[in-house]
Amino acid sequence: MTIRNDQDFKQVLSELSIAEQRKLAAQFIESVAQLNSESIIERALKTAKNDGSTDSDFEEIYKQIKSLAVKTYTACGGDVDWSSQAAHFVVTATKTCLTPQRHLDNKNNLAWNCAMQTRMARNCAMIEANNNIVDNEAQKQYVISNDFLDL
Repeated sequence: MTIRNDQDFKQVLSELSIAEQRKLAAQFIESVAQLNSESIIERALKTAKNDGSTDSDFEEIYKQIKSLAVKTYTACGGDVDWSSQAAHFVVTATKTCLTPQRHLDNKNNLAWNCAMQTRMARNCAMIEANNNIVDNEAQKQYVISNDFLDL
């Protein structure tokens, strides 16, 4: 089944293992990673995509990303700074992607949650750019997913 809409998208993502969801979510985050200049994002994505990453690897980087998520949330403050908002959503997507196994249950869909956060990051960037060019992150995610799943 080729993914063409969010209903198909969410269904396909829910059928993936946590390891597969992390790898796919990392690709979603890479699509918007330029919206956050923190070097830890790149390190976190390497951890997510590495088959050899252990639970302790995830715990360690997760703590760092979680701290950054709090910092970026606070930095957004009362005045809307769309670039800061975009950067924050990249961090929250990364935090979700790296959620340690002990915090997960059968209801979690890491890839779906990361997809939604990266879409928010892209939307904030489009608002900041104010140039009437639509950059449809959802469509990009369908292509990324279809390629990942070889659909």
